[in-house]
Amino acid sequence: MANIKQQKKRVITNEKRHLRNVAVKSELKTQVRRVREAIEAGDKEAAQKQLLVASKALDKAAGRGFIHKNQAAERKSKLAKAVNNL
Repeated sequence: MANIKQQKKRVITNEKRHLRNVAVKSELKTQVRRVREAIEAGDKEAAQKQLLVASKALDKAAGRGFIHKNQAAERKSKLAKAVNNL
């Protein structure tokens, strides 16, 4: 453990950010999983609804810097392609 005051604060801040990042990424995975489950079930209407929710979550995460904007675009594209192929 650091013995410099600013470094102690930095360790605490990093831990808070890490927990927030983990929570956001976990929620993203959940949203994407819901879309994939709807696709596997063959329910196009549900898949389209979940795609909108997942797209919004991906855009928010990219805008806030949790994931890169190109990664968000690639995930949205792959999901949309899968939904359209139903």
